[in-house]
Amino acid sequence: MGEILSQSEIDNLLKAMSTGELDTDKIAHQDEKQVKNYDFARPAKFSKEHLRTLEFIFEHYGRLLSTTLPVYVRKHVQVSVVSSETVVFSEFSNALINPVILGVVNFNPLPGTVIIDLASNLGFAMIDRMLGGQGVPLKKGRDFSEIELTIIEKIITICMQLMREPWKSVVEIDPFLEKVETNPQFAQLISPTDMIAIVTLNIKIGDVEGLMNMCLPYFTLEDVIDKLNTKYWFSTIKDSSEEDFQQYVEMMIRKVDVPVKVQLGTNTITVNDFSNLQCGDIIRLDTKTDSELSVYVGNIKKFTALPGTSDDKYAVRVTSVIREEE
Repeated sequence: MGEILSQSEIDNLLKAMSTGELDTDKIAHQDEKQVKNYDFARPAKFSKEHLRTLEFIFEHYGRLLSTTLPVYVRKHVQVSVVSSETVVFSEFSNALINPVILGVVNFNPLPGTVIIDLASNLGFAMIDRMLGGQGVPLKKGRDFSEIELTIIEKIITICMQLMREPWKSVVEIDPFLEKVETNPQFAQLISPTDMIAIVTLNIKIGDVEGLMNMCLPYFTLEDVIDKLNTKYWFSTIKDSSEEDFQQYVEMMIRKVDVPVKVQLGTNTITVNDFSNLQCGDIIRLDTKTDSELSVYVGNIKKFTALPGTSDDKYAVRVTSVIREEE
C-alpha cells in the first residue's frame, strides 16, 4: 500500500504544479522502463565480466610465455594483453589473410576446439631464430615449407601446454594440438554464426612485434561460463609456494643450451706458419697426454678432465669440479 499524503502535503503539491515548479511530464517518464536494443543475430553470450576474467587468465598466460619462449628463441620476449571482445566467428575468419598460422587446439575435457592465431611475421622470426639466424622476418610473405611447419607445430605445442596453469582456477584442462592450418579457407571449424570471445596478445621478440589471437567459442566454454567471473577466479587462486617456484626455475634452467668446450692445450706460432698450415701438419701443445685438461662452460672454467674415447668417439672424463671460491 502506498504512502498516504496529508492535506498540507497535497496543498503544497498542487501549488507547485500550478506555479510550474513541478514538471508532471518528468514524473510520468520516471515510471517508464528503459528499453535496450537487443540484436538476436548476435546475442551477448559473453558479458563484460566474462571478458575481464579471460583477460586475467591470459595475463597470467602471457607471463608464462615471456619466461618460456626465450629458452627456445634465445631472445628477450615481452607479452601483454591488448584487448578482448566478442564477435561472431564469420567476422574473425573473414579478417584472416593468407598465409596464416592457425593452431587448432582441443580443450579436453571441454567440447569443441580453441583456435590460436599467430601473426606470420612472428612465425618466420621464430623459425629464423631457431634455425640459427638473427630472428628477422621475411620482407615478403610466402607459404610455409614442410620443415617450417614442423617447427611451427613445435612452437604452438609449447604455447598450448602453458595454458594448463592459467586455466587451473577455472577447470583442469588437458589440451592437445589437432593440426596447424595456413589457409583460412580450411579453418571453418566453427559455425559462422556462433559467438566467440577473442583475447588479443601482443608479443615482442627482440625487435619483431606481432599479435596472437585466442579464439574461444561460447560452445566450448558454456559448461564453465559461470566460473568466468573475477570473484570466483580470485577465490580459487592458490599462491605458489617458494619451493614450487624454485622447482619451476630449476626446470626452466635445465632446458637452456650452454656451450661446453675442452681446451687440449696452447702453443704460440708465427702468422707465417699459421697461414702455411696444411693437412697432416702437427702442432706441439704445452700439455702431456696424461695431463688434466680444462673444461669450460661458456667462458668459465668449470671442470678438469682426462682425455679418452667412448664408443670410438673422442671423450673426456671429469676428474674435479672447480668451485667459485677456487
